[in-house]
Parts: sequence; structure tokens; C-alpha cells
Amino acid sequence: MLSLDEIIKYALEEDKAFHDVTTAYILEQGKKGKAYGIAKSDGIMAGGWVAQKVFSNLDPTLFFSQKKEEGEAFKKGEILFEVEGEISSILKGERVALNFLQRMCGIATVTSTFVEKVKGTGVKIMDTRKTTPLLRTLEKYAVRAGGGLNHRFDLEEMVLIKENHITAAGSLRNAIRKAKRSGKFIEVEVKNLEELKIVLEEGVSRVMLDNFTLEKIKEAAKMAKGKVEIEVSGGVKLENIEEIANTGLDMISIGYLTHSFQSSDISLILGYQDE
Repeated sequence: MLSLDEIIKYALEEDKAFHDVTTAYILEQGKKGKAYGIAKSDGIMAGGWVAQKVFSNLDPTLFFSQKKEEGEAFKKGEILFEVEGEISSILKGERVALNFLQRMCGIATVTSTFVEKVKGTGVKIMDTRKTTPLLRTLEKYAVRAGGGLNHRFDLEEMVLIKENHITAAGSLRNAIRKAKRSGKFIEVEVKNLEELKIVLEEGVSRVMLDNFTLEKIKEAAKMAKGKVEIEVSGGVKLENIEEIANTGLDMISIGYLTHSFQSSDISLILGYQDE
């Protein structure tokens, strides 16, 4: 797996940050300045340390100062960070740094909105593996910054039996019994109450109710309560999450957090500093 430094290196290379013809022809070499990362919308801070790494990988002499803590709320117009040093270096790293930061803040912001909706219910908000290829570590970090929790990080972490596994194994019971040989935490996705009954008979660690109606979730929660962890996934929106959270389940996993979020609007504004 690529390290963060490698991801940043390739992102800078993709943007040809070291061959910026605009700064090369317009800016005087060595001219110093300070730039400010300004929020253009309300949100939750996540990924300031990634933006800092972008600038330091580009030019180690740049000084980066984060003004909002990770997980802290910010308002439109507030300064999120400052970066000081050679202006050409700042401008070369601007887009890559903001690309990371805007996406991570966007994920943290939407996560916090869902978390706030279920406050007081004891239900945990979790992400999924529906992440941008190679950026999963950063996106799942952003979910945590927004107050959510991470579901499994990868296919090795735990067993999660889904519809295609059941089809391939021949039956739900057969899939569960084979999976138990792994010694891993086992979760099973079920489509109806009949499958839930089988899962409870076989005994696993967690059950995922996939695209259940509200009434079916309530019924399933009564059947499974105290026997297995209950997770709901599919069809969850801000408009219905409170009702879902009050059905007696333990957690809700939401792919929307990392595949349909809206990036935060953040701009980099330069201020000159003559020496």
C-alpha cells in the first residue's frame, strides 16, 4: 500500500507542481509571502496535517500553521491555516493541498451531521469501504474527525458474508459454518427475517439488515436484541435516520459519507510580505 508521502508525491507530480510555468515566468525568485486558507462555507476541520505535508514535501522551508484543530467546527470566513515562505512554492502546492483538505473536511462535515441526528440514541454512525481508491486511510480518518466510526478497513480485517458469498457457498448456513473456521469476527448481511432467523441459530458476532423497511427493522431488532450486534445499511438518509436509530439497533453504516459527500469550499488567499 502506498504511504501518505508517496500519495502526495504522485499528486504533486500529476499537477506538475515542480514545473509550474506560471510562477516561473511571473514571480521573482525568492519573493516571500504568507497565504491564508479561508473557509467559504461552514464545516468540520479534517486533514490540516495532510495539507501541511503537501507544502513540506514541495518545499521544506515553508512554515505551516493550522488555526483549527482536527474535528473542530469552523464558520464561513474563518482562517483554517496559514502558510508562509517563498510565494512560488506556496502557489505550486495550493491546488494539491486544497484538494486533500476540501475532501477531508467535506467527509468530516457530512459525518458530523449524521452523528448529530442520532445524538442521545447510543447508535454509532459508521462508514463503508466505498472510498476513493488509494485514499481510504485519509477518508476513513475524516469520518473519525467528524465523530463517526470506521467499519472494516479492508477484506482481511473481518469476515463479512454478503449475498454473493451465500450464492457461491450454496446456502447461508454453509457460508457461516465455513467462515467460522477463520477464527475472525463474523458479520452476516441478511435480506429478510427468514435469513435473520438462520443467522441467530448459527451464532455470529454481528448482523447487517440490508435495505429493511422501518417496520422490518423494528421486528428484526426485537428478534436479535441481546443475541447479536445489529447494524442497518441501505436507504439511510438524514430525513429518516432518527426514526431508524430509535428502533433498537446498535449501528448504522452509510456509504454516502465517503462516496457522495460535498467537498468543503476552501480558498487560499495570498498576502505579500516584502523583505
